[in-house]
Amino acid sequence: MSQERYPVLWIGQVAVVTLPPEIDVTNADMVREELASVLNQGAALLIADLSKTSFCDSAGVSALVRTFRRAATSESSMRLVVSTPAVERVLSITGVDRLLETFPSVAASLASPGSQGGQGGQGVQVQPDTATAKADTDGGGA
Repeated sequence: MSQERYPVLWIGQVAVVTLPPEIDVTNADMVREELASVLNQGAALLIADLSKTSFCDSAGVSALVRTFRRAATSESSMRLVVSTPAVERVLSITGVDRLLETFPSVAASLASPGSQGGQGGQGVQVQPDTATAKADTDGGGA
């Protein structure tokens, strides 16, 4: 299964993975496998982009937490981009928003210092100007 199912934007060792509109029991394992695959490819910082995700059930939350644990074990960092109220609410109720750093946009997640988050990150150096420009031109409209 080397074929990527979700779009991945690489900026150096930073990988931004755009996740589907719904994450539930039917695709949570696939999401977890895809995120783990990106970590296996050497991502020092994994950004899970849920900005277009409007529904995430407990299986989806579990997939995110398991990926976070995997990232921490491999000395990588993980961040979430969340912009829909329903997903923000489920992450808040489950406490995942206290475990993982969340950002309102990919640009904000890239601009934040790489060593934050208490995950033992490797201080990923991302040039905000170029990374944001790449992310914005790739991200496009809604």
